[in-house]
Amino acid sequence: MNTILSKEQLSAEVFRMEIKAPEIAEARRPGQFIILQMGGEFDERIPLTIADANLDRGSITLIFQAVGESTHRLAMLNEGDEIANLLGPLGTPTDIRQYGKVVCIGGGIGAAPLYPIVDGMKKAGNEVTVIIGARTKGLLILEDEMRAIADEVIVVTDDGSYGRKALVTEPLKELCEDRSIDCVVAIGPPVMMKFVSLTTKPYGIHTIVSLNSIMIDGTGMCGGCRVVVDGKTKFACVNGPEFDGHLVDWDNLLLRLSTYRDVEDEAHHRCHIGLDIKEGEA
Repeated sequence: MNTILSKEQLSAEVFRMEIKAPEIAEARRPGQFIILQMGGEFDERIPLTIADANLDRGSITLIFQAVGESTHRLAMLNEGDEIANLLGPLGTPTDIRQYGKVVCIGGGIGAAPLYPIVDGMKKAGNEVTVIIGARTKGLLILEDEMRAIADEVIVVTDDGSYGRKALVTEPLKELCEDRSIDCVVAIGPPVMMKFVSLTTKPYGIHTIVSLNSIMIDGTGMCGGCRVVVDGKTKFACVNGPEFDGHLVDWDNLLLRLSTYRDVEDEAHHRCHIGLDIKEGEA
């Protein structure tokens, strides 16, 4: 069993958990994820990117949003509780190397899996600019952590409640026009990653995106996470989750992700009442 060492609520329905998992902590690389099962009647397999690892504590950090029933149940666990199964690390690690000038973009919960990539890119000798965005101030996460490791951090919100009132693509386009950018990494809602890719394409900037397609087993056997990249079928769990954003069939991905949206919305509404939501952030 994997013991929860700490739990913190970062924003409305977004939680950070540190979990004892020494073997995963030692093996994980930026961009990789785990499959989690709580056990008992709630035995859904939940894929979550590893946001951080602590070798001294033998732990990994997961940051997740309570969306469906299983993630709501996960959010109700507390320090000292145990998680039945953790499988990982899974997926292909991020291609971290010295590119030169790198822009890393995180939308909403996407800032969590972006954090170890920012750290890795900086340690590889890159000049790293981070753009993080959310609908409103209460949904922003990891700003202080990003500022501690990046050369520059730009914050945007849709409603202008904090930082600059803009979408992440606006400062990105300005950076593309103002300086020579060698690589862009974007993680967040698929529609955001689509428009980030459309923004960088005219400039010929290598653009990496992390695809959150529907996933069940995480080992390439179920085929649920298939995506179309450069006209070919790929599996996000084993071939990704990161791909060239200019080659992704975004319309196909968005259509597949909408398949279970009604079920997720119903589960979210049903379970929402059980969470301790911070005042003003719901």
